[in-house]
Amino acid sequence: MPDTTTRGARAPRADALRNREHLLATAEQHFAEHGVGGSLDAIAKRAGVGAGTLYRHFPTREALLAALLTARDDALVARRDSLRAGRDDGTVDAGDALHGWLDAVIDWAGAFDGLPGPLRAATLTSDSPLATTCQGFVTVTEEFLDAARRDGAARSDVRARDLFLAALATSWVRGAALADDDSADGLAALARRGWQARPAAAGDDA
Repeated sequence: MPDTTTRGARAPRADALRNREHLLATAEQHFAEHGVGGSLDAIAKRAGVGAGTLYRHFPTREALLAALLTARDDALVARRDSLRAGRDDGTVDAGDALHGWLDAVIDWAGAFDGLPGPLRAATLTSDSPLATTCQGFVTVTEEFLDAARRDGAARSDVRARDLFLAALATSWVRGAALADDDSADGLAALARRGWQARPAAAGDDA
């Protein structure tokens, strides 16, 4: 932990912390209503602060989104840990665990309308505040994928990065104009059939 007695180090002021939390709560409501493309200036106005206050806390839209997603970490970590633990008897079906994790990513990426777009863009750069978030998801996906491979439930040529992007695509489909209530589940099922290992046919070489 940093030494708060070090000369020049200051703890955040209470009013600054209150402003930050208020802005996050306002942004979450605004993005829920208007999607992630909603105006940042409108968020500041709705929060009753100047735009400069918003940009001091969150210099970019990506920084604001990263902070909002971090606030949702507890529920996602609980879901990840539950999948790791498996059933009540302690057994884990690695294929089901991977599928469950990808479902969790789909739900997470659908927190706000339009969120999969900035997340996809963040995979192309290391500069975005969302890039570290996305890499963390790829790393956890790799963990579940490795376990599924070891159990013979997933193909050896499937990549965790591709599964993460497939989950983003499935989340995006939920809000697509041509989608219906079954579209996202159908796409997730197609993705699962793509990464699942296929049982050897009779007569195949071992």
